[in-house]
Amino acid sequence: MSGHLPLHHKSHIGDSISNGARKMNLVAKGLRMYNIARAMLYIRRRRTVVDQYVHRKTGEEPPISSAWEAQMIRPLSDKGVGTPGSFVGRRFQIAELSGLETLRISALGLYRAFINGRRVGDDQLTPGWTAYDRRLSYQVYDVADLLVEGENAIEVWLADGWLRSPLMWTGFGKENVWGDHIGAIAELRDRPGGGLIVATDEAWRSGEIPVRKSGIYFGEVYDARVVLEMTHGVAALPFDHSTLVAHECGPVRELDALVPVKSWEDAEGRTIFDFGQNVGGYVALTLKGEKGSSIIVEHAEILDQQGQFYNVNYRSAEAKLEYILAGDSEERYRPLFTFQGFRYARVTINGSAELAAIVSVPITSVPEPRATFTSSNPLVNRLVENTIWSQRANFIEVPTDCPQRDERLGWTGDAQVFAATACYLADSSGILTKFVRDMMVDQGEDGSIAHVSPNPLRLKPSPEFNNWAGSTGWGDAISVIPWAVYLHYGDTAILEEAFAAMTRWNDFVWSISNGPIVRPPAKWDGRGFTFGDWLQPQNDWLKAVPTMGDDAAATIYLYISCIQILEIARHIGKSAAVEKFDQRAMAVRAAFQQEFITPTGRLLYDDQSSYALAFLHDLIPEEHDEAAKRYFKATIDRSHGRIGTGFIGTPALLPALVKIGEPDLAARVFLQEEVPGWLAQVKRGATTIWERWDGIKADGSIFEPAMNSYNHYAYGAVCQWLFEAVAGFRPDADAPGFRHIIFEPTIIPSLSPVTASHDARIGRIEAAWTVTGDVVEYVVTVPERSEGSLLLAEEYRDIVVDGARLEPQSEGKARCRLAPGTHRITFRNSRNSH
Repeated sequence: MSGHLPLHHKSHIGDSISNGARKMNLVAKGLRMYNIARAMLYIRRRRTVVDQYVHRKTGEEPPISSAWEAQMIRPLSDKGVGTPGSFVGRRFQIAELSGLETLRISALGLYRAFINGRRVGDDQLTPGWTAYDRRLSYQVYDVADLLVEGENAIEVWLADGWLRSPLMWTGFGKENVWGDHIGAIAELRDRPGGGLIVATDEAWRSGEIPVRKSGIYFGEVYDARVVLEMTHGVAALPFDHSTLVAHECGPVRELDALVPVKSWEDAEGRTIFDFGQNVGGYVALTLKGEKGSSIIVEHAEILDQQGQFYNVNYRSAEAKLEYILAGDSEERYRPLFTFQGFRYARVTINGSAELAAIVSVPITSVPEPRATFTSSNPLVNRLVENTIWSQRANFIEVPTDCPQRDERLGWTGDAQVFAATACYLADSSGILTKFVRDMMVDQGEDGSIAHVSPNPLRLKPSPEFNNWAGSTGWGDAISVIPWAVYLHYGDTAILEEAFAAMTRWNDFVWSISNGPIVRPPAKWDGRGFTFGDWLQPQNDWLKAVPTMGDDAAATIYLYISCIQILEIARHIGKSAAVEKFDQRAMAVRAAFQQEFITPTGRLLYDDQSSYALAFLHDLIPEEHDEAAKRYFKATIDRSHGRIGTGFIGTPALLPALVKIGEPDLAARVFLQEEVPGWLAQVKRGATTIWERWDGIKADGSIFEPAMNSYNHYAYGAVCQWLFEAVAGFRPDADAPGFRHIIFEPTIIPSLSPVTASHDARIGRIEAAWTVTGDVVEYVVTVPERSEGSLLLAEEYRDIVVDGARLEPQSEGKARCRLAPGTHRITFRNSRNSH
């Protein structure tokens, strides 16, 4: 489906059923003319999407800036959500080609456009997913090589997509969230911003397409026997053109296809294919058979304990494809308007048909990897790879929680803990900036930030859960994500754009209990309900493990918010806000210490997350520092050296242990291979990051399926620690975008050799170290347009930088500047080897 219409597809582009055959002849003639015209064109432009995103980043004006003349039109052939998709189309004349023709297009729902029977662009799931009532993306395509002089034809296929598909889970789901009607808006011009050739208006016609049903969770039914006929007219929809925005992130792209690594038949004669990798995407089929035969494809992430196909955890998401053959010699199909999360596909054939080939096609908004990390431990290496695959599968237009079940929502908590990792692994500035803007649209009048964005409940609230907003740790994405984007890409624009939303959020959290201690309500529908340290594990022992209280979690995050907004205000020159949030931060800090720290230095809830977050964010007073460290280490001993943190505590755990001078303990927690633990998932065959530490329990049984995803990126946030602590490079807030790089490695001898790289916009950053006995060789590369600083902890002695001895400091860490280029550093590690 990436080039021409499907091999079986027949299109009657005309004004009625009766003249359909004549119109087919005109299209065929047009295609012949196209081949001649193409050879005569003296200008050969690149065939790609006009990158509005790049123009925005560089401060240039987009190439198309004229006001829209097109109308948003809906096909009168459309019968509503869950019914066959429709197209709108028309014929038009071009007297002379300029070679600069562009199509500017968007839709309510999802669209796929064709000119003279050939597909426009190769983006997937356009126009994407935003808060459609206030922000609707459009795309711009070079279409000169699709046009001919004389008569041309255009079709825009439309389907429900995120606009109309039921969203959220059973009993809570909403359909037609942003509107009841699918529609298209498009205008073809003779050059970017130039004269209008054709635009959507009420002269267009409509009809049904072979997609007989589609939905984000449902999947797709495609009947190749259906011939396009213009059976209906169109109607103009009331539409606010000011909601149209140039597509803000990279388009969704297909990655290289994955062939099955194994296949077998089950007891009912269905064939199961294992593609070896859990992905977000779809299958592509090549098949032949008799007209009317069909093939059904179901999807799953895992097999059960008996090795049987298992997708109970998809809940109400059918995630199923059905293709009905036209009876051509060979037919090819991949879904147009849906995607699934899967590793396994189960194929059922009805009638006389033969499956010649099947592949898995991953899709993502972040197709280009920007980082590498390898060590001597293959489980660690696979963990990094799993995180990359989870980001790909969940960065499809919106940073979602999972790509498979009846959810696939832009959970703000997941995104905020993962944002920095996302920026290392891929260029995530566009999708994260877009996500921040959708959060701003969804922000409540009281300053609350939605739990998910785009938020299906803003326009259609639930009586049970109201507007689904206001959780600390989740709503804090409104400041955490812009700060991560600033650190990695050096652009203050998103800080300034989101600053008012950040401050309103902070005021909202303060108002929950009207003061520095936040006491969230217990009920889900309460104002300021918090998820706290979501999915904090209980381990497999009868003895309960302490967990973090919601009041402590919310109060700590109020402090984090204050400090972060204070820093942002400093960087964008808002002095009054600096003073306000400095005073508020100090009030929260003092209140936290009084409320949650005992006179002996033990934290009230005595759990790993409380200590990790408190130490990492400097909430422990000096007089309790040593005692709190002992209590912190005791929480890990009680958990038998295993993880005891949930969504908000996990990213803080290892950095906090390193900060308090316990890198060996951090290494032991990270490298242990039992549940709960990062490497336990890998040992159990994970190819992506799981939602739950115990998604598959120690005995191999599957956790209760009501909430059990095997493709959730949140716990992959540990990769930030691998880059910043283990490989040892990070950005500097005072020279963001890696204009100044801080190199500060944490040596874990059992991982030697370690190599890592990151392709920042300023250039490639590299770091590698090897350990021989107690001697460490650390080699780093500083990009040409950057500079670096080396920081080494006190236990690292006899430091030599590029052949010159670095004299020890009287106290604290050793430091030196690093010019652009490659540097060789050696030192001795006086700490006992792990």
